[in-house]
Amino acid sequence: MNIVMFALSLFLLGCNQQVQANKQTELSSQPPVEVPMENGLSKAYFASGCFWCVEAVFESVKGVTEVINGYAGGTTPTINYEMSNTGKTGHAETVEVIYDPKIVKFSALLDVYFGSQDPLQVNGQGPDHGSQYRSIIFYQNDQQKKLILQKKEALSKLLNANIAAEVLPFQKFFKGEEYHQDYEKNHPNHPYIQKVSIPRLNRFKKKFPELLKED
Repeated sequence: MNIVMFALSLFLLGCNQQVQANKQTELSSQPPVEVPMENGLSKAYFASGCFWCVEAVFESVKGVTEVINGYAGGTTPTINYEMSNTGKTGHAETVEVIYDPKIVKFSALLDVYFGSQDPLQVNGQGPDHGSQYRSIIFYQNDQQKKLILQKKEALSKLLNANIAAEVLPFQKFFKGEEYHQDYEKNHPNHPYIQKVSIPRLNRFKKKFPELLKED
């Protein structure tokens, strides 16, 4: 590659990054989409590193009936695992948590969220790095947003540090590929599950025994 082509590639890369940044800024200013309750169940959306790990954590919580792995927070109209893995779409690996608000409140789900991750790690969790693994809490109304910001501020004061999680208005959730669903349950001997996911789940269980489903 000659110097002219190298300079051009840098220019185009910079332009693309600026376009994506502008789209993300526009996304953060959009009004949130509120997902209606269905059969008495609500839905909440969280990103916190690899969705295999996050799925297992929330599925262990009382009142949570199902957790679905997917993608949210990006600027492209479609998304899949390969696209997300480039880190260029703005999407993050996200879980859809379906829960009974009579058993577990949204505020408790926030405690699960912050208590099951490294809240200071930017653009990733553990060994997973990149914007596709960044931490995001998606709010669906002003009440949720206020509660999220209060808990985030309290945690920041407690740790005397900036909390990495972004707070974004929920727009759309894309369900992930079928082979990603119930991954820890279906692949208990996978090296990543053994070395990363299960230890993360066990740390959470030790911290919040009162929130766990009965065996």
